[in-house]
Amino acid sequence: MLEQAARTGRQAALAAGAVLRQNYYKPHQITLKGAIDPVTESDFQSQEMIIALIRQQFPDHDFLAEEEVGQPPAVVQTQPFRWIIDPLDGTVNFAHGYPAFCVSIAFEATGSLEYGVIYDPLRDELFEARSGEGAWMNGRPIQVSKTDRLDRALVATGFPYDIRERLPATLGRMKRILGRVQGLRRGGSAALDMAYVACGRFDGFYEENLKPWDTAAGLVIIAEARGKVTNFEGGGYDIYSPNILASNGLLHEEILKCVRQ
Repeated sequence: MLEQAARTGRQAALAAGAVLRQNYYKPHQITLKGAIDPVTESDFQSQEMIIALIRQQFPDHDFLAEEEVGQPPAVVQTQPFRWIIDPLDGTVNFAHGYPAFCVSIAFEATGSLEYGVIYDPLRDELFEARSGEGAWMNGRPIQVSKTDRLDRALVATGFPYDIRERLPATLGRMKRILGRVQGLRRGGSAALDMAYVACGRFDGFYEENLKPWDTAAGLVIIAEARGKVTNFEGGGYDIYSPNILASNGLLHEEILKCVRQ
């Protein structure tokens, strides 16, 4: 089952990525789900492609996906197997022509995340992992960085769509981090940020108010790349947690002190 799921997830990510790559250079039809939360025609086309390909192989599986396609996403599982999908993570970037976005797909079996794939179609980089079997980028094994000094660390963050209500806390957290690290980056795609932690490009990543489809695939990939993921309190993270800190493990406690209120 897991091998077939991984093969199907990989195929779906690559196919959806091809749609995004083709549409990237075209004018976009943009609507707003919130004040600063856009959606484009490509979000829907990508998701339709992913779900159609998965349903060909697994017609009875559930889906938890960002955009509504025909019916609301299945938040409550009715089947033991579920796919968690972000068809276009980094929609604001995509809509503005900024080249930092990806497809993110995770496979969950009886409540356990077993496979994750994140695909950057512009760089043609495919990150994936199966539970207990390691993590890869384009078929090559990857691991988190070995940076053990915070003043040598490159850390990533993101801003939630309700940032206007969170400015004081968000800016305070950034100030504490900026005073300790070598660099802080905000790329605009949480899934890509997590993939970059897994392959060692970033030493840590933190953000608040993410959704399950933002982090599900990245969780599998970071775990298999020997990284560490918690909430801001240092407790266990799941896809419904209100905030996330991912790191190479060596710097986790130091970053944790900075992100706590």
